[in-house]
Amino acid sequence: MAQVLEFKLPDLGEGLTEAEIVRWLVEVGDVVAVDQPVVEVETAKAMVEVPCPYGGVVTARFGAEGTELPVGAPLLTVAVGETADARPSGGADTARTGGAGDGASSREPAAEGSGNVLVGYGTSQAPARRRRVRSAAPAVNGRPRTPEPVRETRPADGPVPVISPLVRRLARQNGLDLRELTGSGPDGLILRADVEHALALRSTTDRDRADAATGPTAQATAVPSAAPAASPGRAASVTRVPLKGIRGAVADKLSRSRTEIPDATCWVDADATELMRTRAAMNAAGGPKISVLALLARICTAALARFPELNASVDTGAREIVRYADVHLGFAAQTERGLVVPVVRDAHTRDAESLTAEFARLTEAARAGTLTPAELTGGTFTLNNYGVFGVDGSTPIINHPEAAMLGVGRIVPKPWVHEGELAVRQVVQLSFTFDHRVCDGGTAGGFLRYVADCVEQPAVLLRTL
Repeated sequence: MAQVLEFKLPDLGEGLTEAEIVRWLVEVGDVVAVDQPVVEVETAKAMVEVPCPYGGVVTARFGAEGTELPVGAPLLTVAVGETADARPSGGADTARTGGAGDGASSREPAAEGSGNVLVGYGTSQAPARRRRVRSAAPAVNGRPRTPEPVRETRPADGPVPVISPLVRRLARQNGLDLRELTGSGPDGLILRADVEHALALRSTTDRDRADAATGPTAQATAVPSAAPAASPGRAASVTRVPLKGIRGAVADKLSRSRTEIPDATCWVDADATELMRTRAAMNAAGGPKISVLALLARICTAALARFPELNASVDTGAREIVRYADVHLGFAAQTERGLVVPVVRDAHTRDAESLTAEFARLTEAARAGTLTPAELTGGTFTLNNYGVFGVDGSTPIINHPEAAMLGVGRIVPKPWVHEGELAVRQVVQLSFTFDHRVCDGGTAGGFLRYVADCVEQPAVLLRTL
């Protein structure tokens, strides 16, 4: 006899208390295997595929896509046991009506699951994924599309599959009903291009209707009426964006940093000409290309070895400064989902090649939204290269609970006095923000001066290699 088990949203680690459903990977009536991913959720730190610890037939799903669920809330129910395993291959309709057949299939023991909650920590066997027959399909939303799988008609109150919450938000802000669209992605997934194309078509249609309905006089009269739209009394002129997901996590962390940490900032201009020449010589020698960020990271780890007071945090409850022997270096990365700070573990043990490779790997994962919570936490010091945005200086906010952050501006040609003569040199502004509880200005100044010296004369690093 089948037993219906409830699978709840598991604790995804690192103190996360909620997650937003991005995309369901299974439908009611689908057969799932142990450790098969069933839903993709977005936490405040990353996108995560959640595997189900039970094998059987999905009998219910809880929460539409875009719904935010707390940890411990029901995600879905799975029927396991003889009835579920004897289910014929007729599809989801048989499961929904409770019918059972005589078809044989191999199965896991009833009510037995792996107990795993994150992808990558499952059983040794790869999960079985259900495949459906594909057929030819016409153009979608006025654009050619690839064939999509034959699937049941989505109920009027069922979830609409979209590629990310950003796409759903774009449609919601523009008053577009996603149920009117047919996605051009896999399994009918609605992509950002589908929404943008639909909005463009609607804009063209509305403009044509307006031109046909109004003459020159009516159009002239309508121009002044646009001014009151900025009035605070009109709700249409106000857009409210929920502070949740990554945006909410960033807001909470930066607010806490400003509230708890008495920070101070010092800065200095440095001649980076020799550093750039050194990098060019290293890359000309063959092998993997070395990035500027990797060289700056290597300088940071050398500076922290000389000033260990800054590789620390403050335990406010115990009123203690906690110093770390290992340097886990975070670096700011801007993505479509917002600002994230991936962490390079044991950066002090890595050379320039290793740092370059790890920066590239983590940056790619950040852009794809596949960083794990472990790759986004545990940093002891942060390097912020805001020069990629074309700016010279900044006063960074410390990444709580760390005690310091080095900011690097753009490297640009500027007039500079070099060896007693005015010359054009590659100049960079370095800014250093630190927690004044862990050290005084002399320590912070010494750290920044050492970093600047290494930038101006990379040979200084040879003393510590």
